[in-house]
Amino acid sequence: MLSMSSLFNNRLRQIILLLIVILLALLLLQQLYSFMPGFLGAITLYILFRASYFNLTIKKKWNKTLVALLFIIASMVLIAIPLFFSIELVTAKVGNILSNPIDIVMKAKLVGNKIKEVTGFKLLTDENIKNFQGRAGNFIPKIINSSAGILSNFAIMFFLLYFLLKNGREVEKMLQQSIPLKEENIELLSNETKNIIRANAIGIPVLAIIQGVVATIGYAIFGVTDYGLWGFMTGVCSMLPVVGTAIIWVPLTAYFFASGNHSPAVGLLIYSVVVITNVDYVARLTILKKLIDVHPLITIFGVIVGIGLFGFWGVIFGPLLISYFIILVRIYINEFGKPANQPIQ
Repeated sequence: MLSMSSLFNNRLRQIILLLIVILLALLLLQQLYSFMPGFLGAITLYILFRASYFNLTIKKKWNKTLVALLFIIASMVLIAIPLFFSIELVTAKVGNILSNPIDIVMKAKLVGNKIKEVTGFKLLTDENIKNFQGRAGNFIPKIINSSAGILSNFAIMFFLLYFLLKNGREVEKMLQQSIPLKEENIELLSNETKNIIRANAIGIPVLAIIQGVVATIGYAIFGVTDYGLWGFMTGVCSMLPVVGTAIIWVPLTAYFFASGNHSPAVGLLIYSVVVITNVDYVARLTILKKLIDVHPLITIFGVIVGIGLFGFWGVIFGPLLISYFIILVRIYINEFGKPANQPIQ
């Protein structure tokens, strides 16, 4: 039987080792943070593909390397290549606009003057315009840097995905052995992770595409210049909580009113409020509801938290963090809490 001194020394060594592990993990996270989108993307794709991969390699005895490469190629064709070229096309278009911002400034002044005329409130000042021009001048270098970052993260994502697919079962067993929880609680975490990632990884992009297509059709009908660009931006902004698509269609409608195009402005306003806004609710009730019943507050606050932490992938992993917090509270009560009828000692 170990003495009290030996127990204390073992516990002290355990704490010191744990602190070293945590410090090294924080150091690695700090240095690799710029590649976080690639890591999160690989985890997302692995969870989406794992069932099909195991079915092909274990039940049907297909070659593991070949199947992993097939899934990576499919990911490139369906996700990476369209996403990369969409970003490149849009950033090039926006870059051309912002490299000569005079037209945008004049339109913004027109809207600002109209708002001042109606409300008496001056929206744009010379200081605001100078700040906008300064930010516009720095936009092009950011585009170049972001393109290099996107390519790097895609490379990390596919490399890590290949490793996860080839060694997925071993990784999952290691995680199960490392998590100090009961088996049923580990299963709860596993199921919640799969459900939330599947719902958001499939549902949110589908919702964005639907709203982008619907918005593009409306912008084309009512004569919006570059309606394809603004439709794409509307789809992207639909992933933002609370404000969503209004970031795009409200300024467009305001510009139409300010420039005297009252009929298109009224039509665009009605179309945006009735169709663009409500198609989101209809799609959520039909698409996301079938995938998983995620509470709206979890989605809203999760996206707010996630975008700040993880960028684009925050729309998936932000709600997952909120869900983890709620589940871990339940697990803590289950693991260490006392039954309601048991008196507190």
